Amino acid sequence: MSTISHDLAPFLVEAKRRTYAGLDDNATVAAPLLRGSKQLEHRAAPYAYRDIYFGMGFFVGQETVSRDDRVIWSMSYSGGVRAEITDRDTFLAIYKFLRQALLAVRAEEPYRGPRLFEQADMVYRNEVEGSLDRFHGIETISRQDGALLYELRYGGGLLR
Repeated sequence: MSTISHDLAPFLVEAKRRTYAGLDDNATVAAPLLRGSKQLEHRAAPYAYRDIYFGMGFFVGQETVSRDDRVIWSMSYSGGVRAEITDRDTFLAIYKFLRQALLAVRAEEPYRGPRLFEQADMVYRNEVEGSLDRFHGIETISRQDGALLYELRYGGGLLR
């Protein structure tokens, strides 16, 4: 792994825990670059993290990490709660559970959450292939009985 990758993974974990996973939309900047988007940011020199996404039930977004004002890493993602789930309480419970899973992100795979996370009646699974320089994955949330509630696909890596 390059020097950039060595300290990039711990930074990504910190950034993710200090933005959506830890603070939900409370980490949103007041004036996002793209109108209608949510924009979350975290800085710890020499790195700066930015997550910009659109939507909620189904959403699309991109995370970037800059080092010394040059974007060096990016991940795009899209997914959300299944369309037939319209009950607000269920919807909010799924995203609350998702944030709990995302808080368990680890430096070994700093993309989304852990490979498996269970709490109450929900199960989070994250299947990922690759490494920090090039990866892709899919995360799902199901009930214990196997009913799929949420799905997201993601991919990215070091830019060159």
